[in-house]
Amino acid sequence: MASDQSLLFPEEDNSYDKLFKLKTTPQQDTDKANQPAFNAVRPDPGFCLKTKIQNSSDKVFINVCRSTTIPAPKDITEEELLSIIESPEPGKYRVPMSIGEPHTEQDKSGQECTAYDVIIHKDFYEKVQTKQVFQGFFLTIVLEGLENKYQLELSRDWKLLKNKRYMGTSIVEQHIRTTAKPWIMEMEGEGKEDTNQGPSESIKMAEEPAYTILKEPPEGHPEYLVADMHLPKLKTAATLTLDIGEDRIVLQTRSLIYGLDIYLPYDIIQEDAVAQFNRKTKVLSITMPVQPC
Repeated sequence: MASDQSLLFPEEDNSYDKLFKLKTTPQQDTDKANQPAFNAVRPDPGFCLKTKIQNSSDKVFINVCRSTTIPAPKDITEEELLSIIESPEPGKYRVPMSIGEPHTEQDKSGQECTAYDVIIHKDFYEKVQTKQVFQGFFLTIVLEGLENKYQLELSRDWKLLKNKRYMGTSIVEQHIRTTAKPWIMEMEGEGKEDTNQGPSESIKMAEEPAYTILKEPPEGHPEYLVADMHLPKLKTAATLTLDIGEDRIVLQTRSLIYGLDIYLPYDIIQEDAVAQFNRKTKVLSITMPVQPC
């Protein structure tokens, strides 16, 4: 089902209360204007994984590369990772990575094959190389990431190539989006919630509003997430406190009318998130650009 395009770029209307907007100084505006949208990155080779398309003979090679341009994930031990994997929320440990476009290569027999480049931070790469738990976890999320991004179904009968660090004649340059520090205005009198903590007691006591989250485009990796929250008991946005994290939305209201604490299936670009409350329909619409893969 296609999403309503008007949700992505709502028209100006007196019935809207804007909650979140970019808060910049003239110097910050200049800095952002001069800042390139993407960085060209040519990573160092790492190791190569061989697999194939499920129920097919089409070979797929995954080049795991390293660079300091990609952020490092949180530094945890193997024991901590095992505990997270076995917990009800195994997806809460996130590994930043850049998944590149497919490129056609030739295998050792001269047959055409497809290769993908995945870049991770060099320090995390060392963990993947030396610690079995991290390697198994990482390769699992890499295969899932490729499947989600390119609508593939990859065989889990994979093989690490011992004498090949990269499949291809030369390392492919990737263009990775730069991420500026978010300048989102916080509501007065409310501090930012610690996104590592669970919902506060006040949120647990409040009514959870009905909401929908659509992705645009609806197929593949989205460019936007659009959340609509139905708040019929509210008269104005002045009673709302909304905190948008990297992968989380926390909403609270005065007098504990509504409360919501949810995690998102994608990382978003916080500094470009915009929320508007329509006093006529009593709907809070939040438009959130999604981080590219």
